[in-house]
Amino acid sequence: MISASNVTLSYGKRVLFKDVNIKFTPGNCYGLIGANGAGKSTFLKILAGDIDPDKGEISIGKGRLAVLKQDQFAYDEHTVFNTVIMGHKKLYEVMAEREAIYSKPEFSEEDGIRSAELEAEFAEMNGYEAESEAAVLLNGLGIPEELRGKLMKELEAGDKVRVLLAQALFGNPDVLLLDEPTNHLDLKSIAWLEDFLYRFQNTVIVVSHDRHFLNQVCTHIADIDFGRIQVYVGNYDFWYQASQLNLKQRQDESKKVQDKAAELKEFIQRFSSNASKAKQATSRKKLLEKLTIEDMPVSSRKYPYVVFKPERPCGDIILEVKGLSKTVDGVQVFKNLDLIVRKNDKIAFVGSNSLAKSTLFQILAGELEPDEGTFRWGVTITNAYFPKENGDYFKGDLNLIEWLGQYSPPTEGESFARGFLGRMLFSGDEATKKTSVLSGGERVRCMLSRMMLTGANALILDEPTNHLDLESITALNNGLISYTEVVLFSSHDHEFVSTVANRIIEITPGGIIDRDMNFDDYLEDADVIAERERLCNGHAELSL
Repeated sequence: MISASNVTLSYGKRVLFKDVNIKFTPGNCYGLIGANGAGKSTFLKILAGDIDPDKGEISIGKGRLAVLKQDQFAYDEHTVFNTVIMGHKKLYEVMAEREAIYSKPEFSEEDGIRSAELEAEFAEMNGYEAESEAAVLLNGLGIPEELRGKLMKELEAGDKVRVLLAQALFGNPDVLLLDEPTNHLDLKSIAWLEDFLYRFQNTVIVVSHDRHFLNQVCTHIADIDFGRIQVYVGNYDFWYQASQLNLKQRQDESKKVQDKAAELKEFIQRFSSNASKAKQATSRKKLLEKLTIEDMPVSSRKYPYVVFKPERPCGDIILEVKGLSKTVDGVQVFKNLDLIVRKNDKIAFVGSNSLAKSTLFQILAGELEPDEGTFRWGVTITNAYFPKENGDYFKGDLNLIEWLGQYSPPTEGESFARGFLGRMLFSGDEATKKTSVLSGGERVRCMLSRMMLTGANALILDEPTNHLDLESITALNNGLISYTEVVLFSSHDHEFVSTVANRIIEITPGGIIDRDMNFDDYLEDADVIAERERLCNGHAELSL
């Protein structure tokens, strides 16, 4: 068990937590949620002992605490296998000392005594199963066997994150702290992690923006809002329903008090000078003084206004792609790709090769030329593109008003830009901040603003949920569900894909699979599974 008692933390005048008391008990998985800046990652660091609170204390039982490390370079000089084992510090130290003794050219009596002690410790910590356990974790997270003997510095950034996640999971820790564990994972690896955490018997506290993941693994939701943490029993969907009901009840109670106060005030004003009613007016004045009107606390949870309004509906011809092929850095990402997009299509592009999806979107948006093949947008179509990498859009020294002005109608001025930015959560002085200092989530909201201003009737979005908090993801999700025209998109957010897409196209090494169905049905469809196996025959195993 891990608990926080009277924990308070402030940065200057800003209070993140005040007198927080909470217990996280074994056998439960707690989803720690809250708006960006609410303090989710900070609270995890307090629990891990990386940050000291201004007041209060953290209590951890006798067990071992494991944390998903965020520094991808900390283990660059260690092998992948050793990095995983280092998740259990004591076991790794015993293994290192044991190996050093056995590698000596001469074995003394003291070495023999010490090696016997080490063997006992090694066995007690399940050291003989360490190698197989590490292999199972790495395999489940998509790290192939040929990488396991390499140094961490030889791995790609995404693979490093997977190894650090395996490190945190290794050795059955008593308390597991995970900050955004699904980042850089494909859908197959996320499903494996969901199953692992579902079966995990100890305490898990996880921060994630993936709603499907939270629904699958969480037994409780710990909601950071109003400067405190409130625990709800159940998964994310249950929390959302319960919190909305709780908020409505509080609003209704507050409105009743305000209505009663208004009624009393009106009576007092009308009859305080009337001699026959003076006694009643005085009585009501005393009632008014006793009436407590509690202000609704200001929530840190805010939803941007994401609505895409096409200027015209799509005509009969949307998009036709014939024989499209492209090679990037000597690797062919797709070959002879054929595709016809129809009215009302909302197509999710899935597959393990994110480069293939991004490259296709860049070609369709006119930013790359194909090696072979052609594509044609219909004459009625105006498309808007959301790239995965958006750094080129924020070069220079513009503030947000000036930046948005580049994409606003020429007849509109600063007041229009300010109003639009306000709806996207850049209010007041936020609207004048420089684009060079924007966070990842703020850049995404700017790019969505740019798209909304185009009036496009075909949207291309490459991983638009990256960097967004749950509230912004929900707003974008609802905006695309309500959008009446064509959407082509990719995302690793299961909930996002399953609620937006009505057609799934999977890019495999051997071709594409194209089905008119929702994502959950697609994952379970036997014909799709058989087709994937056929197309991938002779290639490395494919993960969605």
